[in-house]
Amino acid sequence: MHLIIDGFGKNKTILQDESFIHDLLNAYPGKIGMTKISDPIVFRYSGAKPEDWGISGLVFIAESHISLHTFVERDFINIDVFSCKDFDAERVIRDMRDNFELTRMRSCLVRREWEQGELKECREVLEVNSI
Repeated sequence: MHLIIDGFGKNKTILQDESFIHDLLNAYPGKIGMTKISDPIVFRYSGAKPEDWGISGLVFIAESHISLHTFVERDFINIDVFSCKDFDAERVIRDMRDNFELTRMRSCLVRREWEQGELKECREVLEVNSI
């Protein structure tokens, strides 16, 4: 499964809080039944445009990874939860909406085919949610 969340928030303080993001990435895998295999990597970056600065964070899990990228001046965040193990995507959407105080968001869930012979061409978004 690959859950993609893009959202706009109302709290710049959260979007730029490296400690908050580190702690979230450190604890969250266990909350959704994943196995954390690294400490989170979190860093502040500046893009080519001054308004593109933000925080990026990544935690490796045995099942793959969880990553996020904030764009503080735009009140925007990208979140990816990628796993070869199924998880409760609706819970993750709610948790991320609440943790980052998102006021608008969209999500896309891509289900991966793991069994040989079941691979199908991907032509459509399987699930899109909007607030």
